[in-house]
Amino acid sequence: MKRSPRSQAERRARDEGGAAVVDFVLVSMVLVPMVLGLIQVGLVMHVRNTLAAAATEGARYGATIDRTPADGAARTREQVRGAIADRFAEEVSAGRESVGGVPTVIVTVRAVVPPLGLWGPGVTLSVTGHGVQETAP
Repeated sequence: MKRSPRSQAERRARDEGGAAVVDFVLVSMVLVPMVLGLIQVGLVMHVRNTLAAAATEGARYGATIDRTPADGAARTREQVRGAIADRFAEEVSAGRESVGGVPTVIVTVRAVVPPLGLWGPGVTLSVTGHGVQETAP
């Protein structure tokens, strides 16, 4: 006796019960780390760009006639604290150097961006901003 196609389809559907849960778990195991990784890259790029902008602004501020490199470092700390968080403004240094024969104020910021997940090391960033030293006329 041959079974009807309808009963075979019903039997196959009953045999695959719970397959959706397994499929969801398998896809989630790939998708969740990928999404967390993309978010981590976005966070690191945001912090890096903010630190670079603050270091450049601090270097330009410290390069003006009536300011010192220490003023530029303080300005950089202030901007980093206002834009991101205090912990990213802990390692700020400033000094004067000659770049291509031009007196320049350089502000360097070093920070560690923590990982989003439960594992892995933080990402260490080091950015530098330059400002041409103004001279009195």
